[in-house]
Amino acid sequence: MLRWFTTLMLFASFLGLGLSVAIVGPTFQDLATNVNRNISSLSFIFVGRAFGYLSGSVIGGLLVDVMNYFLLLGISMLATTVGLYLVPFCKTAVLLTVMMCVFGTSIGILDTGGNVLILALWGDKGAPHMQALHFSFALGAFLAPLLAKLALGPTASAENCTEADFHHPALNRSSEADSEALFGVPNDMNLLWAYAVIGTYMFLVSVILFGLFFKNSSKQEKTRASAQTSRRAKYHNALLCLLFLFFFFYVGAEVTYGSYVFSFATTHAGMKESEAAGLNSIFWGTFAVCRGLAIFFATCLQPGTMIVLSNIGSLTSSLFLVLFDKKPICLWIATAVYGASMATTFPSGISWIEQYTTIHGKSAAFFVVGAALGEMAIPAVIGILQGKYPDLPVVLYTSLGASIATGVLFPVLYKLATSPLDHQRKENRKSEDQKALLSSSGLNEYEEENEEEDAEKWNEMDFEMIETDDTMRHSIIETSRSSSMEPTAEIYNQYPSNALVFESSPVNTGSSI
Repeated sequence: MLRWFTTLMLFASFLGLGLSVAIVGPTFQDLATNVNRNISSLSFIFVGRAFGYLSGSVIGGLLVDVMNYFLLLGISMLATTVGLYLVPFCKTAVLLTVMMCVFGTSIGILDTGGNVLILALWGDKGAPHMQALHFSFALGAFLAPLLAKLALGPTASAENCTEADFHHPALNRSSEADSEALFGVPNDMNLLWAYAVIGTYMFLVSVILFGLFFKNSSKQEKTRASAQTSRRAKYHNALLCLLFLFFFFYVGAEVTYGSYVFSFATTHAGMKESEAAGLNSIFWGTFAVCRGLAIFFATCLQPGTMIVLSNIGSLTSSLFLVLFDKKPICLWIATAVYGASMATTFPSGISWIEQYTTIHGKSAAFFVVGAALGEMAIPAVIGILQGKYPDLPVVLYTSLGASIATGVLFPVLYKLATSPLDHQRKENRKSEDQKALLSSSGLNEYEEENEEEDAEKWNEMDFEMIETDDTMRHSIIETSRSSSMEPTAEIYNQYPSNALVFESSPVNTGSSI
């Protein structure tokens, strides 16, 4: 029951993680208004958050091996709560960027620690729980825009402000005025409520995690001590490096397609904005739905099988996207299949590698950093290439190239992970053959010993028979001697019967004569 309760708390934590990450998008314009900047000049807050996420992943990987899981996750959740409460009060762009960096650090620690803890709880049997963990994140990312719209409603910044309005003198204060107030009450209180609701939720979950820490601090030390003898693959470091590249291409392609499919549909495919928005929605919709269905698929399918199916689906759909980039019906179908194929790869990859080598904090941080770098680097490069070659579907080429890369990397990963196992199986077979030979030789020795014992028994039986024959001889001799004292007629009458006995023994015949 405690393990299941801890798992549910992890799901709740990742639900809050999805809410925290996705709330920035729908409130971005309100944050720009709050710090008196335009949207284009405030985009570097995402760079700050991404840098913090990378740092948090590394820090979390180092701390999760030496700290209590619940304490580390509770502190990261509490830090996320503080960041969510303070973001609406930031009145300068620099302070908002710093706050986003701290915010990204806390969610990076939470992401790494959550993945390691779910593996520590369930081991190589945790594929369904890993899928459910990442589905919770997707669910939170889906609910965040709805929560922002319900909490914010039609704000003044969303209705009346345009890109040109951000350059109005009334909105652009001087640097002296900005330096006077680093923190202040936000212009729109709905912005405060949106972040406060998510921050309160994160705070409640952190309180429960601290409660689990005080209750189970000693038990985790025993678990960590027993985990020191965990399995380690022969090519452990090579597997981690290849998995780093695998997640780099996978996450980079996922974020790139989700970010640029709208602009691709409007500029290259000639779709209306409403149709392009629907194309974008169907990608993330099928992504979220299939990640939820993967919870049930993982109970009957191995993680490696799910990765192979995902690679086949993403490769096929991206190839159709490249070949039929001008046909709307093919774009709709292929986009839906592509979103569904990308849904299960990341959690299945973590569950798959756990089957062959134990994943600790540093190992998890390594491939999480790979995923984060892919999320940062590939969309940035594609944005530059798309600007230089506007007539080419660079986004679709990226999806196809990433699908080919992951399709090639996974067989190599599988070969490295299973080749020592094949060698070990051969050794086990040799040892079994040796045991069989030893047991067969032992059986032969046992049979020889049995034969010797049987021979001894037969010899003893022969001696007994001889002794019995000697007794019978003595009795017959006594009988014959007593009978010689009787009349001759009686002797002749008894002779035939005695002769029969004497004929059976030559020694008796000689003695009688």
